[in-house]
Amino acid sequence: MTSTDVRDEAEDSGPSGYAAARLRLLTEGARSGPPRRAALSGLTDDWLAGLFTAAAPGLRGASLIAVGGYGRGELSPRSDLDLVLLHDGSDPGAVAALADRLWYPVWDLGLALDHSVRTPAEARRTAGEDLKVQLGLLDARHLAGDLGLTAALRTTVLADWRNQAPRRLPELQELCAERAERQGELQYLLEPDLKEARGGLRDATALRAVAASWLADAPREGLDDARRRLLDVRDALHLATGRATDRLALQEQDQVAAELGLLDADTLLRQVYEAARVISYASDVTWREVGRVLRSRSVRPRLRAMLGGGKPVAERSPLAEGVVEQEGEAVLARAARPERDPVLPLRAAAAAAQAGLPLSLHAVRRLAATVRPLPTPWPAEAREQLVTLLGSGRPTVEVWEALEAEGLVSRLLPDWERVRCRPQRNAVHVWTVDRHLIETAVRASEFTRRVSRPDLLLVAALLHDIGKGWPGDHSVAGEIIAQDVAARIGFDRADSAVLAALVRHHLLLVETATRRDLDDPATVRLVARAVGTQSTLELLHALTEADALATGPAAWSSWRGSLVADLVRRVSAVLAGDVPEDAPATAAATVTAEQERLALESVATGGPVLALRAQTEPPAGDTAEAPEGPEPLGVELLIAVPDQPGVLPAVAGVLAVHRLTVRTAELRALELPDGVEGSVLLLDWRVAAEYGSLPQAARLRADLVRALDGSLDVAARLAERDAAYPRRRGVVAPPPRVTVHPAASRHATVIEVRAQDAPGLLFRIGRALEDAGVRVRSAHVSTLGANAVDAFYVTGPKGDPLPGEEAVAVARKLEETLRG
Repeated sequence: MTSTDVRDEAEDSGPSGYAAARLRLLTEGARSGPPRRAALSGLTDDWLAGLFTAAAPGLRGASLIAVGGYGRGELSPRSDLDLVLLHDGSDPGAVAALADRLWYPVWDLGLALDHSVRTPAEARRTAGEDLKVQLGLLDARHLAGDLGLTAALRTTVLADWRNQAPRRLPELQELCAERAERQGELQYLLEPDLKEARGGLRDATALRAVAASWLADAPREGLDDARRRLLDVRDALHLATGRATDRLALQEQDQVAAELGLLDADTLLRQVYEAARVISYASDVTWREVGRVLRSRSVRPRLRAMLGGGKPVAERSPLAEGVVEQEGEAVLARAARPERDPVLPLRAAAAAAQAGLPLSLHAVRRLAATVRPLPTPWPAEAREQLVTLLGSGRPTVEVWEALEAEGLVSRLLPDWERVRCRPQRNAVHVWTVDRHLIETAVRASEFTRRVSRPDLLLVAALLHDIGKGWPGDHSVAGEIIAQDVAARIGFDRADSAVLAALVRHHLLLVETATRRDLDDPATVRLVARAVGTQSTLELLHALTEADALATGPAAWSSWRGSLVADLVRRVSAVLAGDVPEDAPATAAATVTAEQERLALESVATGGPVLALRAQTEPPAGDTAEAPEGPEPLGVELLIAVPDQPGVLPAVAGVLAVHRLTVRTAELRALELPDGVEGSVLLLDWRVAAEYGSLPQAARLRADLVRALDGSLDVAARLAERDAAYPRRRGVVAPPPRVTVHPAASRHATVIEVRAQDAPGLLFRIGRALEDAGVRVRSAHVSTLGANAVDAFYVTGPKGDPLPGEEAVAVARKLEETLRG
């Protein structure tokens, strides 16, 4: 059926015909995108015009106007109808009756309606008071009635907008900034709001309003396609959900991707992110131009008076060879010849970032259009300019985005295209892969005084996750890519090997420090062998911290920083030869006075002893302090228990019963002072209440005593709680994974568990290990967002590591238990 057939059907049957034609239009598989939006708008236009004509056949001085998205002809399946009934005020009673005959049929069909009834003077006055109303009227489109009335209002509103632009555009910019602060950036969010987030449809509409002011204009290339892509996604979202929503929730992304004929949800998000980047970059350039124009308007009259008339010449200050500053931007010098100077893009970018200036749009586009490729390997100057750019701190981000917007980054680093706009489906990460790499470089620039080779640190920061664009382990893939990139940009063989090693092992320190027993010499020796040299260890330490800080607030804390620093100190000692290879396996861990007191009290009383205290992150100098300030960690819970079976599941179960979530946890056997008989397990936990207040230590201890002696059925209590308060999950989590690391320790078998965090998870793990007949001698538990990553050092009944087949069987059984 053609669009003409659909409109004829609507006209023949009135409201019911419109509803049927609308439904047919929305369910036609072949129609989508701009054709469907135009057809839906046209269908609605004809229906509303028919209602208007039938309701007021002889009425003069009134018209029906579509505004906002409907005015632009951008009706999505569940869009509101934004309508204004305009009248000259000559017959208010007739207009009120007309309004009833227009609005009620719309409501009867269940369509959302945003409506108003105004005279031209009222519409103009309201627009002057409310910026959002004025923006809607800029897209006013005549539907029915007195065309002259509509045209006069459009002319007046547009003239007012242009006359008031110097005052209203800063107001619009502030409105956009406030919305971005609330909604975040569309190009990085896992569940973005297609309309409200920065780089979304509202920003695209704001750019149209700026262009209508004649004061400035947005970069046009790609902008219409970006807007169309977001509208197409919103259409598919409305059809998939049956709701008027702009929030692209995780559980709906696969269905929306299928509606659009895309491969998967990641492909969908990449398209959304790419569109958002175009709009965000255009917004940055446009608002910068608005500011420049407004400043020049206020300054030029005074300059002309001082200079006796004539047009003043903008000052140009040199920044680097071929690069100057002009009116707050880095631009190309008049004598610059990009076609003869392949290093110029990097030199201009480095100069701009060092000066804290944006690269002008004209400069970037001229570079993209004319510059020749760099030779392979790069000349030394090009490599130095790249390092300078990466080491410029926060200004690097804006300059890099300008290069990327015009395709220059992918020309310099072809492997970049695979990580560009790539989403990271992990709650810990707040950025896409490519932006995370730049954020890591920004963070690493703060640590360049800590290392002897800051150039290697900065390039490693840029490349450490480059392998995420390839299948398999991204560290392994990244090592190969880093080796190739390092050689291409001119590093010698030795430096290229160091960069490849940094990329290969960029997770080694934090994973080892938080998931392995640092008192086991095998742990430290494995890290020392992987790192190889003191200088590489120094670089890896700085890269680890920069990577974690750039990941998000949940990825770094002073606790993690102290563990990594402790590991680095131990590895450094091994590399320096200060620790013998055959260091005893029973090397005692550092014991605080409070821990020793609790342990002795536990031996004396024969039962558990607890200490519960509030814990927040103190400022920790250059090793852990983030700009956000102290990180709240809930409370620290220390427990000393006489060594006996069932301690881990008992403690974990009691905490779960009291609705305490475990953020980090360690369990280890504690050596007592000479002359004190007995053995004690020390548990150091950081916990937080799911909601409400924290329980008293006395209640925790009483329940722990009962759990250990078997009088408290923890499993039954947890089952009762789950039955009363079932958890709802909108996202299907990947299955748990349990692995054995046979080389991680000579004195125990290391079993690692990765699973979706949930109440009682640690209790289930501990009970499963106890049921398998193994003893947990050490545990290292961490929760990263919604993911639990736990390592357990287990032995057999005699205290020996498990034989290989038995260890695999225990891991397999544990995985089956967690899947069940």
